[in-house]
Amino acid sequence: MGLLLMRLVCGISLIADEVRMPRTGPHFLVFLAHSALVGVGLSLIAGLWTPIAGALASIAGVWDAVWGPRDPWACLLIITVGVALLLLGPGAWSIDARIFGWKQIDIPTRKR
Repeated sequence: MGLLLMRLVCGISLIADEVRMPRTGPHFLVFLAHSALVGVGLSLIAGLWTPIAGALASIAGVWDAVWGPRDPWACLLIITVGVALLLLGPGAWSIDARIFGWKQIDIPTRKR
C-alpha cells in the first residue's frame, strides 16, 4: 500500500507540474519533453516499468531543480520519491507485478 501511495504522489506531481508548466514557444522538442514526462508520470501511477520511470523522474527533478523555474522543494520531493521507487520497485498492486511476478529472496538459515 505504501509503494502504491509513493507511485501516486510522484506520478501526480510530475503530471501536474507538466500540465501547469507554461510552454516556451511552439518548439517541438519542448512539447516532446513535456509529453514524455507526462508519460513517465502515467507509467509511475500504473506501475509499469517502475525502476526506469523512477530514474527518469529523478533525473527530471534534478534538471528542474538546477535549470528550471520550479519550486526546489517540489523538485526534491520528486527526486527522493523517484530514487526510492527506483530502489524498491513497483509493489504488489502494479502492472509490473502482474507481468513479471514478485521477486522473493530466501536467505538460508545458518546451522551452528
